[in-house]
Amino acid sequence: MKKEELVKLGLTEEDAEKVAKASEEELKGFVPKVRFDEVNEAKKHAEESVKERDKQIEGLKSSAGDAEKLKEQIEQLQKDNKEKDSLHASEIKNLKIDNAVESALLAAKCKNTKAAKALLDLSKAELDENGTVKGIAEQVKSLTEADDSKFLFESSGKPNIKGAKTGEDGSDGNGGKPDLSKMNYDEICQYLAENPDAEI
Repeated sequence: MKKEELVKLGLTEEDAEKVAKASEEELKGFVPKVRFDEVNEAKKHAEESVKERDKQIEGLKSSAGDAEKLKEQIEQLQKDNKEKDSLHASEIKNLKIDNAVESALLAAKCKNTKAAKALLDLSKAELDENGTVKGIAEQVKSLTEADDSKFLFESSGKPNIKGAKTGEDGSDGNGGKPDLSKMNYDEICQYLAENPDAEI
């Protein structure tokens, strides 16, 4: 955790700094889950490939007499292996894109990444050299600003909740009436909808 987050949790500045430094030191050898998943997927594929190729070699040994038949088998196996390698490369690319999109959404403080991903256009997604998806920042920004999707992201402003403190009734000292001069049109409409008997 960062120092600012620790201070928000109630630690003193000094304690927060100590904990943040200790946490940073502890995470130096940490491998991000995204990278772990990629390496783990590549390892599984390599192990499966070795097993498959061992079977293929055994099959070739059993039909060692007919040279023409061997040649056909080798060509077919080479074609099959090329297709499998291509499929694996595609799976790894999709995994990297998915992880990059997930990271971009989490960086934008997305509350529900699955719902937000459904609103993104990833049909022509390509990775940059730095591991991010080209154009994803613009798409995420438009989601955070659009009225129909901004609720999926944490807002930076804190809600003004009245009546949460002891002795506070939320009336601002106006005898229970809100100060309409400090409200925008939508807030006034919402207030009137919630209080149909209110006098303005």
